[in-house]
Parts: sequence; structure tokens; C-alpha cells
Amino acid sequence: MTQRLEPGDAAPGFTLTSADGDDVSLDSLHGKRVVLYFYPAAMTPGCTKQACDFRDNLGALTEKGITVLGVSKDKPAKLRQFAERDALTFPLLSDEDLEVHKAYGVYGEKQNYGKTIMGVIRSTFVIDPDGKIEKAFYNVRATGHVARLLKELGVS
Repeated sequence: MTQRLEPGDAAPGFTLTSADGDDVSLDSLHGKRVVLYFYPAAMTPGCTKQACDFRDNLGALTEKGITVLGVSKDKPAKLRQFAERDALTFPLLSDEDLEVHKAYGVYGEKQNYGKTIMGVIRSTFVIDPDGKIEKAFYNVRATGHVARLLKELGVS
């Protein structure tokens, strides 16, 4: 099992390719608050619901100076399809080799329909302007998570 991150830990750095083909690095966002969320697969029902919740609340988050980044193991071309299909206006990042997933402790054993499998554990992190983990949420549900996150962050 990979190590889970706790508030106060340094957020593991990364540079990943976005749906647009651009490289996005955590270092380039230093000085900003970042919501980094990991989801199992683009264009699946739960992941679509979660992404659309982020999309629908992006204005309120942006007003508070918060940048949203979504990460999955999908290829950039699939992420581009997902972004276009659902009008997602925040960066979707590709981590095909699962290196960043593992650094954040979001790839490992999980329960799926009563079976233990290896896979992506739906998780969200809030990273403070200094690059430290402010909040870490593991095993979140796709539905209702964004509303809970907004409440925790004091965003209405």
C-alpha cells in the first residue's frame, strides 16, 4: 500500500500533459491554492458527474483564487474528448504511468462491487500556496463531494 499524504506534508511535484497537449507543473502554480483531484476514468458516469460538479462550481472556486486540476490515467486524446463533450474548462491531466497517482497514494487496493482490486482511489487534495497539503480526502464519492469540498473551503 502506498503512503497516504496528510495535512502539512509537502505536495509531491509533477509535470503532466494536459488534454490540450500542454505541460502543467505544480511548480508553476506556486503561490496559488490548488484543488487536485484524481478520478478513475474519463467519460464514465461517476467521473463525469464529479467533473461537471467542478465545472459548475469553477467560478466560485476561481473567485477565491483556487485552481482546479483533474488527473487520470487516460491518454491526452481521451481527456480532450471528455473536456469537449462535457464543456470542461479546467485542465485535465494525463498520468498514464501512474507515477503521480502513486506519489499521492491514490493507486492501490480498493473495493469494487465487493471484490478487492488494484485501481485508482478517487481522491482530492487541497494544496496551499506554499506547496503543502492543506486537506487530503481519500475514497470520496463522485456525487456530493464537490459540495462538501466547497463547504470545507468556505466557498459558496
